[in-house]
Amino acid sequence: MSNLTFFKYDDLGTAREGGPLPERVIEGDAKFKNWDVDQSPDEKVRTGVWETTPGTYKSIKGGTWEFCYILSGVSEITEDGKPPVRVKTGDSFVMKPDFTGVWRCIETTRKIWVVYR
Repeated sequence: MSNLTFFKYDDLGTAREGGPLPERVIEGDAKFKNWDVDQSPDEKVRTGVWETTPGTYKSIKGGTWEFCYILSGVSEITEDGKPPVRVKTGDSFVMKPDFTGVWRCIETTRKIWVVYR
């Protein structure tokens, strides 16, 4: 077993498909795809690739830390009470526990995520 994990973007396997909870939808019909890549033995740290199609919905992190790196696309994230921030290919950021706001996907967006619970 190796202590290195590589993201094989052309062979991520079968995605879990879904979308925002109906009560969180603000506009449009965003569809999600999620590929789990790896996790710690205790499942506190997980990583993968996520994709959303255009739409706007409420984002609520709860008690989770999430590092994000945008692989492709354009989205706008608006933390409650703050101005909107546009994220695009090559951008990285951390969504801290208790983040609440709005995610507006302008162009289908794909990101790497690493979460800690």
